[in-house]
Amino acid sequence: MDKESIAELLESKHQILIDVLSSQDDEKWQQGPEGKWTSGQQALHLLQSIKPLNDALSLPKFIIKYRFGTANRAVRDYATVVNRYQERLQESKGIVYGPSKNMKVPLLKDKNYILNRLQVENKKLQYKTRKLSDKHLDTLILPHPLMGKMPLREIIMWTAYHVEHHTKQLQENY
Repeated sequence: MDKESIAELLESKHQILIDVLSSQDDEKWQQGPEGKWTSGQQALHLLQSIKPLNDALSLPKFIIKYRFGTANRAVRDYATVVNRYQERLQESKGIVYGPSKNMKVPLLKDKNYILNRLQVENKKLQYKTRKLSDKHLDTLILPHPLMGKMPLREIIMWTAYHVEHHTKQLQENY
């Protein structure tokens, strides 16, 4: 998938998410289905996922290469990345990693802030994706807590799917 297509995918997936969250009743922001995250936690989780990626992509490319290395395989296509993620989710049995592990329920007063931050971070990621060289997208890698080390192109495509994954949960369960 080329850079422009990835940026457009990020835009469309985030817009659908924002539309779903904006149209939901406010009580769903702080109360989710039994044993599931609230809508607010879903949105905060997505923000906590995209922010570190943008931070990493702001580093000089030689730092990324030095810290994490380079890819030792060809870049996988979008469908393969999605399938591997779904397999890893099944294997992990719902274990949550990183800052989302013991997440508090965001307050309703923070809804607009979180949604705005998510939109800003998405725009940043689109911009960075378009500016990265194809060589860097395909050879530089970053670690993913569930998927292991991934080339930048894959982790950015995964980010688009991650938004879709949580949007589907919101649509089906809330």
